[in-house]
Amino acid sequence: MEQNNIKRKALGKGLEELFNSEPMDYTKVEEKIVNETPKEEIQKIPIKELRANPYQPRKIFNEEALEELASSIKEHGVFQPIIVKKSIKGYEIIAGERRVKASTIAGLEEIPAIIRDFTDSEMMEIALLENLQRENLTSIEEANAYKKLQENLNITQEELAKKLGKSRSHITNTLGLLNLPEETQTLINDHKLTMGHARVLSKLDNNYQIKELTDKIMTEGISVRELENITSTNEEYVKRNKITKKISKNNEYTYLEDMLNEKLGTKVKIKNNKIEISFTNTNDLNRLLEIMHLDK
Repeated sequence: MEQNNIKRKALGKGLEELFNSEPMDYTKVEEKIVNETPKEEIQKIPIKELRANPYQPRKIFNEEALEELASSIKEHGVFQPIIVKKSIKGYEIIAGERRVKASTIAGLEEIPAIIRDFTDSEMMEIALLENLQRENLTSIEEANAYKKLQENLNITQEELAKKLGKSRSHITNTLGLLNLPEETQTLINDHKLTMGHARVLSKLDNNYQIKELTDKIMTEGISVRELENITSTNEEYVKRNKITKKISKNNEYTYLEDMLNEKLGTKVKIKNNKIEISFTNTNDLNRLLEIMHLDK
């Protein structure tokens, strides 16, 4: 048992080191495994014994790109081995699913592979990283990937931003999209609602108003700037949301409010020597506390 544990640690060491680096890079994970594997350890595995990574969220592949890769494989073979994990029946693909699909199209029955004993947690991390760094994700898909990575690695938004080489505000604003109603998220996934519109809507408190404004965007084609004007200066809209706004053109704190709005991803008001910060629910409050480092 002890010998197996030592072997397990050795196999996962490279991945662990890379996941602890900043920023994390899926390409480096794959390259490190391939470069450090002796040629005699690369095996030919029957394609029929392979199945997709169960944690791989992306199921649709570009057919034209697969055909091009298949043509290259027919002529030159599989240039880089895939990486797999032994399962109860056959093998699960950790990296290289496109190569497997293209090899099938090319008529291959076997494919070169490196077998590694990763945990389910590590397989999930690899799948999420691959999607974030190699796929054209929608904003909602990106937000869900950030959420799963944060939960899986048990790290703060700031730590996640550093590991992925992203700005803290980008992570916070993207995660904020998950607070939108399901119908609005669907429109974002279908590329019918832009990230700019979605970001403005995600800062609102009332789901009814979010749906109402979403309909307005879809039917009238209002721009992001127009949407910002509606949510910040339209008197009728403000009254229905029970927000009293007495904005002076000479308000000396306006620039600070704008700066805090962008930093915190929520409404901030400064008046009567007080700072008022809005939040929608407990999760949103925890998000704000985390940004202000008050969550510990």
